[in-house]
Amino acid sequence: MRRKLVVGNWKMHGSLAQNAVLLGALKSGATQLSRVDVAVCAPFPYLDQLRQELSASTVKWGAQDVHQLEKGAFTGEVSAPMLADFGCTYVIVGHSERRNIYGESSSLVAEKFAAAQQAGLIPILCVGETLEQRESSATEAVVAEQLDAVIALAGAQALRKAVVAYEPVWAIGTGETASPEQAQAVHAFIRQRVAGHDAEVAQGLVILYGGSVKGANAPELFSMADIDGGLIGGAALIADEFLAICRAGQ
Repeated sequence: MRRKLVVGNWKMHGSLAQNAVLLGALKSGATQLSRVDVAVCAPFPYLDQLRQELSASTVKWGAQDVHQLEKGAFTGEVSAPMLADFGCTYVIVGHSERRNIYGESSSLVAEKFAAAQQAGLIPILCVGETLEQRESSATEAVVAEQLDAVIALAGAQALRKAVVAYEPVWAIGTGETASPEQAQAVHAFIRQRVAGHDAEVAQGLVILYGGSVKGANAPELFSMADIDGGLIGGAALIADEFLAICRAGQ
């Protein structure tokens, strides 16, 4: 049986003081979670704070993005080996905000995915459709294209050491949430798509849902057969709410 995984994505939020309070509460609350893995992905400047605060806890940490190359003249970018130096376990690649605001293509996301794995990190591959794409019945085509780009570059076996997160763009930060049935349908599609390449990899693949998950709706979402946890945005900044989501996976 796949273990549940809940990942908090802080996006561009936080301060050293605010982080210390939040991390203290997470460390304490996570000791009560025996069947759920918990991780936090924070902005680059706070990775050392996460390492110091979380290294003796059960909570893992990671980054929100990574450059596709190991080194070079790319001012302002951060490479996968650099993230590994800070003890990161995870790194998010292809988040909808990176795709839609910064124009990252699926091929670039695939390169970032491969770079993360080469450095020993576990990529959290985000896939998902906009409202316009959903309304035009293009959800599966969009998700397939995003997923297939990674499989074409890295192979289906690479998904053994990766996480996939389905995040409908129309439900991120909007207060709108895909119904459990809507989310389950896309999660099942993702698993079936991977199974077309390798059934064993598909069976073990952890697929998270991201899209306005809260403590109130997490239990029903997490009860779906192919939803293995959540990639949590705003609610991850509130310790009690984030821990309530985590407990929903128990």
